[in-house]
Amino acid sequence: MSRAKVQQALVLSMSTLAFTVCFMVWMMFAVLGVPIKELLQLNETQFGLLAATPVLTGSLVRLPLGMLTDRFGGRVVFFLLMLACVLPIYLIAEATAYWQFLVLGLFVGLAGGSFSVGIAYVAKWFDKDNQGLAMGIFGAGNAGSALTKFLAPALIAYGSWQLVPQVFSAILFITALLFWFFTSDNKAHRVASSVSLGEQLAALKDPAVWRYCQYYSIVFGD
Repeated sequence: MSRAKVQQALVLSMSTLAFTVCFMVWMMFAVLGVPIKELLQLNETQFGLLAATPVLTGSLVRLPLGMLTDRFGGRVVFFLLMLACVLPIYLIAEATAYWQFLVLGLFVGLAGGSFSVGIAYVAKWFDKDNQGLAMGIFGAGNAGSALTKFLAPALIAYGSWQLVPQVFSAILFITALLFWFFTSDNKAHRVASSVSLGEQLAALKDPAVWRYCQYYSIVFGD
């Protein structure tokens, strides 16, 4: 197998793994919110806000993260994104006040932005004939949200709810290291430094882009 094929395979496999773990982390409050609700005696509105906070952040950061990926490369952006989430996720185990969970939940939401980073990163490693398959494989990382529903309750049953953020942060940190050491960067995939912010945002003037966004929001839900 040629070096280029090996790089493609590693980029795709490690990006899919990283995306799976990020989505696992992103949806952790779907399970973790239940014991936290009991601990803090939250009402339904407070509980809903807690569960929605990571989803909100994950939705809002996708466009900026995609633009950063185009400019600086997916490898470094994906790696730094995962590292930025490790400590806040671990600190959830130490949180005691409602506002602390909300603030940390915003950082958890950053992991949800991994979708736009990974898609932009993976797609550029494949030609048009193989991009659809590559992005489909990467998109299977959505299963990480289902993984949370298996792993988090098991950890809670084994120890306590604090074990969930502790284990998840460790998994994310190890994944970030594996991703960094087994993936590659190609500067040719980045936009030219002469491309302005306005030029990167020019696609938003196309009505079709907004229509596709609405399709995405209906199908995916954010």
